[in-house]
Amino acid sequence: MSNFSSDKGNDSAEASAADIRLAAMNLLARREHSLQELRQKLSRRFADSPFLETSMARLTQENLQSNARFAYSYAQSRSDRGYGPIRIRHELGQRGLSDTEISDAMSALEMNWHEAAAGVLLKKFGTAPANDLKDKARRIRFLQYRGFSPDHYHHII
Repeated sequence: MSNFSSDKGNDSAEASAADIRLAAMNLLARREHSLQELRQKLSRRFADSPFLETSMARLTQENLQSNARFAYSYAQSRSDRGYGPIRIRHELGQRGLSDTEISDAMSALEMNWHEAAAGVLLKKFGTAPANDLKDKARRIRFLQYRGFSPDHYHHII
């Protein structure tokens, strides 16, 4: 019986690299992931595997995982949902991307942030102008929370 369990242990160690790759591919098939996100998710399932880091490196080397693709996809998605550049940059940084990767993705977006801020403000508050200073401050806080800078919205408030 001890031979069976040691053989099984060897089989699971050999299958572990394949299991990690399969799990990573399943995650990447659903959506792009940053290397940090992928590492965190796979670490929960394969914490004690010696193959985790080599599998991660191989996925990146084969361009199956790409921080640049993830950054662009994420930035596009968040800008489509009405978030501004400050917030998007911050969220990308939290997901383990370098400043260069973030800057490249933001440049590739080619967004007009002034129009985006105006669209978000219109959707939230309609066409009615701010009634008083309190209402104006509320609109400013909303746009700041969304990640827009005063340069993006000062002309519409």
